[in-house]
Amino acid sequence: MNSNFRNIHIGKFIHLRVKENNMDLPRICNFIKCTEAEINEMYLQESLPTDILLRWSKLLEYDFFRLYSQHLILYAPPSATIRESDASKLPRFRKNIYTQEMIDFILEQIEQEEKTKRQVTDEYGIPYTTLCKWIAKHNKITVSNLK
Repeated sequence: MNSNFRNIHIGKFIHLRVKENNMDLPRICNFIKCTEAEINEMYLQESLPTDILLRWSKLLEYDFFRLYSQHLILYAPPSATIRESDASKLPRFRKNIYTQEMIDFILEQIEQEEKTKRQVTDEYGIPYTTLCKWIAKHNKITVSNLK
């Protein structure tokens, strides 16, 4: 399944992970605390409540929330320069998290000439120097694989 961070159907991702782990339905029902019919219904859902998604993440040992984080990094419009209040009680994060899947997705778009470097930096807000580092690292891996 090619990761499409634009359109997230969480039920499909969960079902895929269940299949990959060959997880038994009775074990899932016990952990999630619901019936088999409710589990099968969840596989059809495009979104799920966060408490349920957290249970799935623990059971399947996969951070399903990261799919949404990647969506925000790639598709959220650049934020206006709003100064955050120093009194905010919310956690602050220093930098964006770029997973290997996301880096591969972006580099694949450049390699297949679906997007230019400029388009990637403009559309996804990735710093040009970061993109160049990814490309240089990717090229080293590609060259070393040929030897």
